[in-house]
Amino acid sequence: MDQEITNNQNNLSFKEKAIRYYNNNKILILSFFSIIFIIIISVSFYISNKEKKKLYFSDKYVEAKIYLDNNENKKATEILRNIILEDENTYAALSFFLILEENLINDEKELLRLFNLMLKDKKFEDEIKNLIIFKKAIYESNFVSESELLETLKPLINSGTIWKPHALLLLGDYFGYKKENLKAQQFYLQILSTKNLQKEFYDMANLRLSLISDE
Repeated sequence: MDQEITNNQNNLSFKEKAIRYYNNNKILILSFFSIIFIIIISVSFYISNKEKKKLYFSDKYVEAKIYLDNNENKKATEILRNIILEDENTYAALSFFLILEENLINDEKELLRLFNLMLKDKKFEDEIKNLIIFKKAIYESNFVSESELLETLKPLINSGTIWKPHALLLLGDYFGYKKENLKAQQFYLQILSTKNLQKEFYDMANLRLSLISDE
């Protein structure tokens, strides 16, 4: 009986302490739960809004492809260009690659502007960004100087990216086309000295070297 009275007194004492603590810190406690609630609502809104944006750009990308299938290239190009200019990465990359694949933009300045926008203003995984750099180098190889082409490809040839052998092969072909065989040979030999590449790269480098030696 005495034990039961003691437990009741302890329980009552705990309740009183809890009530007193709440009364003394009511504003702090309410503020804490309000902040948690706002964070949950904000995160939910952000995720929902992001999904809606992705669906929207997905629909616009499909719409552009339909226009292309119907040979309405001007309308398709306008949609794809607008996607690239928006704050979205996945469909911006897909749209830009489609523009390049279908040769939808012939204006050199505009295309270079889009290349630079993709590389500077967008956030991609490293290998997606490296692919864009490589495609830019392919495009530039038709009109830029040797130093400019090397500068564009520097991030690839100085790294372990999967696009490095592609870049070396491009540079070898670039100098080979210009009949600067010694420079071309240097890049082909870099491919042969690189370990763990696909066999086709070694085969292509050896073929190019044999063609150079026959000249």
